[in-house]
Formats: sequence, C-alpha cells, structure tokens
Amino acid sequence: MTPVFSPVDLETWPRKPYFDYFYYGVKTKYNINHHLDITMLIKEVKKRELKFYPVMLYVIMKMVNQREAFRYAFDDKGRLGHWNYVVPSYTIFHEDDKTFSDVWSDYHESFKVFYKTIVGDMATYKDVKGLKARSGRPDNFCPVSALPWLSFAGFSQDTYTESSMLFPIIRFGKYYTENEKVMLPLTVFVHHAVADGYHTCQLINDMQEMSNTAGVWLNG
Repeated sequence: MTPVFSPVDLETWPRKPYFDYFYYGVKTKYNINHHLDITMLIKEVKKRELKFYPVMLYVIMKMVNQREAFRYAFDDKGRLGHWNYVVPSYTIFHEDDKTFSDVWSDYHESFKVFYKTIVGDMATYKDVKGLKARSGRPDNFCPVSALPWLSFAGFSQDTYTESSMLFPIIRFGKYYTENEKVMLPLTVFVHHAVADGYHTCQLINDMQEMSNTAGVWLNG
C-alpha cells in the first residue's frame, strides 16, 4: 500500500474543540490497562506452530488500522491529519547483552504476508545492536513492544518533555493461565486530544473479538 496523509480541515472538524482542549489546554494523555482473553488465539497459534509475537503484532495493527482515531499525526509541514494506515514499529530483545532495538516492518492486510514479513525482518535485524536497528522508519508508524518477563497488573508511562506524537503506544506482557483461560496483560497509552476512553475501549474490544475468531483469519 502507498501511505497517504490527509490533512484535517480545522474549520469543519467536529473534534477540534476536544483536540484544542486536550492538546493545548490540560495536555492530557492516559493509559488503559486490560487483560485480554487469548485462549482461542493461543490454541490456534500452537496448532499451527506459529510464533506468538508476530501474530499478536498483527492483531494489534489490524485493529489500529481500522480506527481513524489512532492514525492521527502531524506531517513534516506541521499540519494535523491522519494516515490511511500505519506500520508497526516494534522492539526486539538481544539476549546476550540484555538490550533492545527498534525495528519497523511494512504493514499488510493479509495475515500470511504480514507474518512472513515480520518473521523475515526479525531474522534480518536480530543481531543489529543499537536503539534503532533498522533505519528509514516512515512517518506513519505505531509503537508496539512486549514485556514477556512479567504478567503485569498495570502499566503507566509519560515523557518528561513535550511531544507532538499522537499515535498510541501499545505494550503487552507475559500471558498466563487463570481459571482455564489464557490471559494477556495489555496497555494502551493514548493522547486524549485524538482519542477518548470510548475509542480506546473500542480498540481493545476489537482485539478481543479478533482473538476469539483466530481460527478464521489465521487461514487468510
């Protein structure tokens, strides 16, 4: 796909009062933490002998790309708008020195193509050290990372300096079994200027529904 940035018409944009209030006024960002029931997803992943990380990346990116609220950004001219899609910018862990690096991959609607792309890029950059293992990250990206060492109950973050980034930051932890269900800790860090609690809850509920129907889309 070709990335397309569509500027917002601030004169007619219905969200402008909310954007101005939360971006220029109280400057609000927030976290929503949730534990996804990934019982069906894990079952199908194991049956097909797939790697969980690339599969979960697909679940997240597929749902992020379905909702305009999570594709807003400023372009290089400082204009507010939204991308027609975003690509995953994710972390890989180096076991030898316990550091991590950021890698980005192209986004594909097809699960099979997306999975193959992610697995291939992980193999290519797995031994490349440094904060940014792959250069040339496009402007239309969504940050995702995993904390596979802990089934956290909650996660919160903020930055000391001002940031104009509007994309969500999504993290998930170590999945665990409880009452015969496999649960995955998930946190979504959101700029309130572009997405309210309603939008973020929709996003998380979409991920849950996608997990429940993994047996259908994993074939596509």
